[in-house]
Amino acid sequence: MRTYTDPKFKLFSLSANQPLAEKIAESIGVELGKVTVDRFSDGEIRVNIDESIRGDNVYIIQSTSAPVNDNLVELLIMIDALRRASAASINIVMPYYGYARQDRKARSREPITAKLVANMLEKAGATRVIAFDLHAAQIQGFFDIPMDHLMGAPLLADYLLSSGIAEEGNTVVVSPDHGGVTRARALAELLKAPIAIIDKRRPKANVAKIMNIIGDVKGKRAIMIDDMIDTAGTITQGAQKVMDEGASEVYVVATHAVLSGPAVERLENSVFTKVILTDSIKLPEEKKFSKLVQVSAADLLADAIMRINENKAVSPLFLNRYRRGAHK
Repeated sequence: MRTYTDPKFKLFSLSANQPLAEKIAESIGVELGKVTVDRFSDGEIRVNIDESIRGDNVYIIQSTSAPVNDNLVELLIMIDALRRASAASINIVMPYYGYARQDRKARSREPITAKLVANMLEKAGATRVIAFDLHAAQIQGFFDIPMDHLMGAPLLADYLLSSGIAEEGNTVVVSPDHGGVTRARALAELLKAPIAIIDKRRPKANVAKIMNIIGDVKGKRAIMIDDMIDTAGTITQGAQKVMDEGASEVYVVATHAVLSGPAVERLENSVFTKVILTDSIKLPEEKKFSKLVQVSAADLLADAIMRINENKAVSPLFLNRYRRGAHK
């Protein structure tokens, strides 16, 4: 194990995803900082930092996944504690940014909650945010502090190439909707594959009607990509349509395993050969299933943290490892 020797660098983890934080710390070569998170008898969250951080550059790992409100408030309290303890910088590492789907006003009198969360983090005292595969890229603009946005496609491309799933000439990348075309194109470029698009209509949240497939999937190994899988209704419907159109196999890759409601049952009983997700959200044992493959984001996040701490460019991390060597 390597050792990271910057005496002003501190890495902390809160409650949302301790296993991922431990992997990130191991990849960097540091011990996680000492922090106690517990509750008062009425349920209020209490945070105590158990070591000095005066003048340090502090990085906090916290996904605001379910229970999203508890994890968000815990993060805000930690930021306040660090600011009052005179940390030099407070860098928030969010493998999963909760409330990201509420990024615009789709109808009258709706809030833009993704912007509200950005305001709360800034007001609490955060000096930088590192996010991983935001639901909408424009959320970067909701912040008036530095924001680094890491992409999941290079990490997932590495797995698909190294495992032999993505074969040049026999693979097509499928976007589950028009909004995901940019993400699908990014993966397709890394895999040197064409893309197809599922045309659908969504009459209400978590409900979709598949209309048509734009592009050729016949006889090919289809790889569907999305930023997250929530209830899995849309993605499993799309996979069935892809198979009905003549694909030989269909896989799905996604960054965030939200997996709420009937998602696990739907995915297990779907036509997918494998469901490939990252560990940006901690999965309890009851949400793991036979088709699931988890790819760790720890090394990617660790590289980003070290590059930012050393004032180096993070742009090489937008490439998969097969293309990264010449861009260090």
